[in-house]
Amino acid sequence: MRKILNYSFVFFTGAVCYSLLEILWRGYTHISMALAGGIVLAGLYSLETNFTRLSLIKKCIIGSLFITFIEFGIGCIVNKLMGLCVWDYSDRFLNIMGQICPLYTMLWFVICIPAFGVCKAVNKISFNWEKKSEKG
Repeated sequence: MRKILNYSFVFFTGAVCYSLLEILWRGYTHISMALAGGIVLAGLYSLETNFTRLSLIKKCIIGSLFITFIEFGIGCIVNKLMGLCVWDYSDRFLNIMGQICPLYTMLWFVICIPAFGVCKAVNKISFNWEKKSEKG
């Protein structure tokens, strides 16, 4: 039960935070970005809790590639298949199909640092809460 609650909380937090980042960065967002944010933070949470021996740098590299992969997948569905044009990076250096580019992959690397902090905090709070409920 603890895992379901943790992942639900992390998914919701990712959905809200990713959307807020979009609004701060571009001035607007789209519901698909909330979905992406939820998937991303849940994936980062899984990485943080299952690969505890990896260094933060390695986690950030994997995390930034994961985020880029999720953005590419959602972008292909939302922008290309559905034609919604939520974003277009066609003018960015080394972009792929206008959906992803190295600039944002580097930005995701930096954003992974506080994201992993959130994941670590959720896991610690949840673990402490579970220990208290076992005692009482």
